[in-house]
Formats: sequence, C-alpha cells, structure tokens
Amino acid sequence: MTGMTGTGTPLRVGLVGYGLAGSVFHAPLIATTEGLALDTVVTSNPERQAQARAEFGDGLRFAATPEELLARADELDLVVIASPNKTHVPIATAALKAGLPVVVDKPISGTAAEARELAALADERGLLLSVFQNRRWDNDFLTLRKLFADGELGDVQRFESRFERWRPQLKGGWRESGDPAEIGGLLYDLGSHLVDQALVLFGPAASVYAESDARRAGSLADDDTFIAITHRSGVRSHLYVSATTAQLGPRFRVLGSQAGYVKYGLDPQEADLRDGKRPGDGSEWGVEPEALWGRVGSGESPQTGGGRPEPTVPGAYPSYYAAVAAAIRDGGPNPVTAHEAAAALDVLEAARRSARESVVVSL
Repeated sequence: MTGMTGTGTPLRVGLVGYGLAGSVFHAPLIATTEGLALDTVVTSNPERQAQARAEFGDGLRFAATPEELLARADELDLVVIASPNKTHVPIATAALKAGLPVVVDKPISGTAAEARELAALADERGLLLSVFQNRRWDNDFLTLRKLFADGELGDVQRFESRFERWRPQLKGGWRESGDPAEIGGLLYDLGSHLVDQALVLFGPAASVYAESDARRAGSLADDDTFIAITHRSGVRSHLYVSATTAQLGPRFRVLGSQAGYVKYGLDPQEADLRDGKRPGDGSEWGVEPEALWGRVGSGESPQTGGGRPEPTVPGAYPSYYAAVAAAIRDGGPNPVTAHEAAAALDVLEAARRSARESVVVSL
C-alpha cells in the first residue's frame, strides 16, 4: 500500500468511515503518502468493504465499529476520523485516550469549546490532533498566497470567496438534516473551508455578520448562506456558500490597493480523486489548463479581457498527509491545529447567531 521510508516501517493508519470523505479523500491520500500505510477501515457496510478491498488489496483489514478498532490500538500509529460530524468528538476523544494521534475531518466539532477541549486533551497526552482542511492546498488558494507574498495586489481590502453549486433537489442524508445534533447544513460544511481560508490569509476576526436560508422545498438545514467577516487587520471577507446558485460567481475575487485577482472554477483535485486518479500515478497532479487561469489587473473586467493571465499554482492535497507523517515521525509542525479549527468555529457560531438574531456579532 505504500513503501518503506528511510526512517523505517510506515505508520499504520486506521480510517473511521468510508463514505464520501473516507473513500474519495482520505483513503487515497493516505495510501499514496510515503511513510503511511492504510491498515484498517472502519465500516460495517459490505459494499463499502468490497470497494475498499478492490482498491487497496486483500491485506486491508476492517473493523465494524470504532470500538473494535481501538481495542487494538497497539497495532496502529494514527487514527483518521471521516465519519458523520456528530461522531467526531466522541471518537477523537476515545482515540486520544487510547494513546493514538488523530486526524479529524472538518468540522472537528459543533462548537469551539469542544474543539478546545479536544486540543487540551491532545496536548495533555502529547499527541498530534490535526484537522483535515484540504482546501488550504487548493490550486487557487496557493496561487493567491503567492500573489500576496509577491506583493502583486498591494494592500488587500476585500476578499470574496465562493463555494456555490446548483443542486436544486435535495439528496437526503444527515448533511441536510435540521437536527442540530447532526451538525449539518452548508455553513458548517463548505463554510468551514471558506472561513478557515479567510483566517489563514487575513488573521483573526473582529466581527461577523451572516444571512442564512433554507431555500429548497423541504430543506431543514441552511443551503444558501452569506458570511461577512471584518478582520482585526481591517480586511473584509465576504463568503458565500450555496446549493441554489443558478449562475455561479467567481471562486475568488480579491481586491487590493494596486490590483485585483479574479478566478473562476474549482480546483481539479476532488474531481480527479472521484474519477479514480491518484497522486503519483504518472499523470500531472493538481494542474489545470491555461484556459482556467485567473487574471490579475485593475480597472477592467476579466470577462472582457482585462488584466493578465496568472498561472495557477498546482494543487497539493498530498502535502497535508505528508506533513502529518512528518509531524508524528519527526516532530514536524502540525499542518492544521485544533486551535485553528476552534478559531474558525468561533466565526461559524457567531455567523449562526448573527443570522438567527439579525445582529453583528463581535468576537
């Protein structure tokens, strides 16, 4: 499943959950990361077991429950939690108490307080607790960070970021549940990514305003939400998450004192993973065609040819698990800490309150 490294045997990984997150993102990235080996998948679903065995070989082991997995914690070096949101905290708590480093898919929890409790437990045990915020390694986000580092835009004044989709029909499942215990809805799903990116770029939030709606017939959870963050740095972030957008806006529109950057389209890595492509399989990874590059300029619309094309930096999801392996084996930095996730949850909780009470929430 993966080769030996210069430092010895690969770290054995137990993956909890083999739905969308587990099968599309975590399992392929774990299995293709040098120094990691996908050892056990927790799923009681026979079809999902067959799917995982077909891709990762007959040597892959299975457990029906997280409890069964943790009963042999001494045979593992890392637990990755990609199960439904409401299970993240109890499973992460049990794994840390069993002495194992943990990766949790976003959102790590339903509240910032829970995230900080988990962080304290991990710190107390001296264990890695990392949050899978793969969108920090999206191609457009990496390009934006390069533009900032090169001073191309001047002082950023407004940051517009969108994850918009056109999905007018409900699909069903816990992500669309109105039960608060499920931690469903787009605010906590795609909103987790957008808020995390904004905080990475521009620092802590000073205040939050939000509008949140359930627009589709029968929808019980938010499916069309807007979040405005005023950062302490003075930058304003305008974030949009929606399943009801008939005409998609730009993924990024970033306005600075010297120039702006506008980028349409989504990073190709998720679509490639869904299609069965894998990092290191011989094809270029995370590279998009020149026709999809964003544009940098001032005073004109990119839609009418304004500005210059900006080459998109290749996306790099594999970097996340490479950093996790280095953190466990060599004491390298945690790529996404639970404390960072808690700061994002502060904003998400403030957004939920703002939308409910029609107020601006100070942090």
